[in-house]
Amino acid sequence: VQLQASGGGLVQTGGSLRLSCVASGSIFTIDLMGWYRQAPGMQRELVATITTGGMSNYGDSVKGRFTISRDNAKNMVYLQMNNLEPEDTAVYYCNAKKPATLNEGAVRYWGQGTLVTVSS
Repeated sequence: VQLQASGGGLVQTGGSLRLSCVASGSIFTIDLMGWYRQAPGMQRELVATITTGGMSNYGDSVKGRFTISRDNAKNMVYLQMNNLEPEDTAVYYCNAKKPATLNEGAVRYWGQGTLVTVSS
């Protein structure tokens, strides 16, 4: 599975951005897709995830401001980010997970990351 993220950039505090990620390869094996982020000197953290069926989960710091969505027909996942804050500055990584089977454990795939910078 290959993931290609796009949509990052520079935005002012209070602004909005929309990230996109397209999956290719053995996508039929994927259940969960989502976004994680990593700020300089910090650990990678959950932003949001969404299942094939549309159930979503958000990190506490983005609840109410970010919305994750998914288009299964296009193999894409999106992250709409509103009311951005300087603390949201980070590299955002697209993530996909193949669930565990009888033969192997769960496998996570990562995109290359897209930088989001929020100026104060």
